[in-house]
Amino acid sequence: MADLVKRWRWALMIAGLLLAALAFAFWPDAVAVDTAAVSRGAMAEGVTDDGVTRAEDLYVVSAPVTGTLSRIELEAGDTVTRGALITTMTGRPATLLDPRTRDQLQAALQAARAAEAGARATTAQARRDLARAQEVARQGFLPRAQLEAARTRLAIAQAGATQASAEVARIAAGLAESSGAAAGQRVAVRAPASGSVLSVITESEGIIVEGTPLVTIGDPARIEVVVDLLSREAVQVKPGNRVEITQWGGPQPLIGVVKRVEPFGRLKISALGIEEQRVNVIIGFEPQSLPAAARLGHGYQIDATILHWRTDDAVRLPIGALFRGSDGGWRVFVAEGGRARERKVRIGHLNDEFAEVLDGVAAGDAVLINPGNTVADGTRITPRN
Repeated sequence: MADLVKRWRWALMIAGLLLAALAFAFWPDAVAVDTAAVSRGAMAEGVTDDGVTRAEDLYVVSAPVTGTLSRIELEAGDTVTRGALITTMTGRPATLLDPRTRDQLQAALQAARAAEAGARATTAQARRDLARAQEVARQGFLPRAQLEAARTRLAIAQAGATQASAEVARIAAGLAESSGAAAGQRVAVRAPASGSVLSVITESEGIIVEGTPLVTIGDPARIEVVVDLLSREAVQVKPGNRVEITQWGGPQPLIGVVKRVEPFGRLKISALGIEEQRVNVIIGFEPQSLPAAARLGHGYQIDATILHWRTDDAVRLPIGALFRGSDGGWRVFVAEGGRARERKVRIGHLNDEFAEVLDGVAAGDAVLINPGNTVADGTRITPRN
């Protein structure tokens, strides 16, 4: 046997080298993966949506009459006091008449004046008849019924005269010609409250109708946030919930608190054309955030995260490490000795970054992030740099 091995030693060595080369060629490479450590730290769960700021007390000053508006000289940012003059308006002048309408009104005026003269004559005659009837009645030669009839005729005649005079006045007023804007009465428009001018809506002089918005007034130091949440999210929010306000333009989040949840939902169409029921959540700023919040104005856009739950010491892992197992439960891959080991984990709260781990892994364990289909239990792995 030794002679046989000695005779074929080179062939056996070559065959061994070939087998080793084949094993090396077909040996599976380690899968490059991203890993992250399970850590301990602060964690919070809530709902995030965009919102806008608004003045707590916003006043919209509107035109009190239809007429000519004088130019508003105030500018956004100017301070006003309650009762201060904003601008003036001139009431709408009378409408000019065309010749045909004027002729018709003049004819009607002549007829009304003739009717007024007749009514006055009738009244004078009725008054004289009543005087004679009273004299005869005192002598006892006139029945009481005829005396009452004379008094009734006088009252009817006086009413007719009054009606005729009113008709003359009505037609004469319709014939009055307008002499331009100066013919109207000037009306002062004043500030309803003290504050700053937030915006000038209608600035230039011109003819406007009653109720046209002119300026908005509010206190820029008293700002609150309005976030419209889906109704199914709004029911989880309570007054007093902590709010973290981001994307407002500053480096640090602002801290707020939910003041109230409005009880009325409204229909809103999303950008994708989906009908949604939205509810306004009103948020106030905490005292420590008021100096920074003073840089915000009315109508500024922000992002608000309303917190339902928060802790400063949670075992957490990145949500990218989670996947569902065959039984529907949560799983993660843990890096152990250069291989991926699948573990079942029990998860508590979730947010956009982390998941709270209740059982399955411990702080300090390295878990795979977004492992993909190439990784299974026992797969050789190598962390990416």
